Amino acid sequence: MQVFNFAKPLNSMQLKWPALVLSGLLLLGSVLSFSFNGINWGLDFTGGTVIEAGFAQSADLVAVRQTLDGAGYGDAVVQLFGSSRDVLIRIPLRADIAQAEVGDSVLQALNAQQAEPVTMRRVEFVGPSVGEELKQDGGMAMLVALIGILLYVAMRFEWRLSVGAVLALGHDVILTLGLFSVLQLEFDLTVLAAILALIGYSINDTIVVFDRIRESFRKLRDASAAEVINEAITSTLNRTVITSLTTVLVLIVLFYLGGALIHGFATALLFGIAVGTYSSIYVASAIAEILGISRQDMLPPALEPEEQDLQP
Repeated sequence: MQVFNFAKPLNSMQLKWPALVLSGLLLLGSVLSFSFNGINWGLDFTGGTVIEAGFAQSADLVAVRQTLDGAGYGDAVVQLFGSSRDVLIRIPLRADIAQAEVGDSVLQALNAQQAEPVTMRRVEFVGPSVGEELKQDGGMAMLVALIGILLYVAMRFEWRLSVGAVLALGHDVILTLGLFSVLQLEFDLTVLAAILALIGYSINDTIVVFDRIRESFRKLRDASAAEVINEAITSTLNRTVITSLTTVLVLIVLFYLGGALIHGFATALLFGIAVGTYSSIYVASAIAEILGISRQDMLPPALEPEEQDLQP
């Protein structure tokens, strides 16, 4: 299926400097947001109580929030869970009340305002030490993923391409985290899973482009590095667009129909796919060209005369 059919390659490298300046500004903005706003960590990382309550009729979330506010839980996060009669209540860690009493206190407050009894489906408590351990483990997971990809790309490609790929990955992760910092979206375990999935998605897109760059260097003997990269990007554009669109369609369905618990996951991947596609062209490939990638770098090393004699 051909979405685009170009008579000649697009001159993508013509915009490499404006694109890199834009990426630099976005990275700077993300770092500044980390410094001033931080990350809005979810209960998975900060600790707190998760309560699943069952209502006899469809729950009025506005009334539930007002009831909890009156009971002293104004910071509670209330959302539907599964059906309209199942409500998930997330209460951050409180120092003024024992966590073992939170579930009973919330249940009493809800039953006092409901005509029919509210049942407690489950109560889970995440301690602060567990949340801190999850932060460390999550950060280590991202670091190990990036190091593993660095080693893989370094063995498969020339070092200039490897540097471009790893910098593009770091670019994608930082900008996605920056989005959550700027908008103060809740960062929970589902978002961490989305970041790890984004790392794999982004490097896959970059490797497809890099494979075509290597092939094009061997076919286009008289072309410059910029012309070879433009040819490679244009020839993989159909594949990139089709893959991205099909993934985005699934994520849009997840965002609107998957419920509030999966909004963070879908948001991170929707933004990350757009950034990852952009970085494969204007970060990874552009950095490789700036570092001086050439046709000689893509050719296998010349054999010594003695080695040539041993060839069949």
